[in-house]
Amino acid sequence: MARTIERDELEKAINAGAVTVVETLRAAHFADGHLPGAIHIHFEAIAEQAPSLLPDKDAAIVTYCSNTACRNSEAAANQLTAIGYTNVRKYAQGKQDWQEAGLALETSQAVGS
Repeated sequence: MARTIERDELEKAINAGAVTVVETLRAAHFADGHLPGAIHIHFEAIAEQAPSLLPDKDAAIVTYCSNTACRNSEAAANQLTAIGYTNVRKYAQGKQDWQEAGLALETSQAVGS
């Protein structure tokens, strides 16, 4: 089971540039709005896309999806760990929690999707 991170800690890490945030939903959801600086890797494409998009297997990585009912972030975090990433956590509360806290989302097209 993937370790978790809470919103306050994640926000600080994003602001410090100390984490790579990965949205694990479909590309259309990413384009509609994602956490600041996030990249897109759909959870079903982790094995294929992670090596090129996440070259440092020891870097801090946080996966997320829409909310606690969504299992994509858990699946992605577990897959990353299984292929050798050493510092992976999931933001289980996801975009819903981020927005409900009044924090802004960014919009842009997903790369590689």
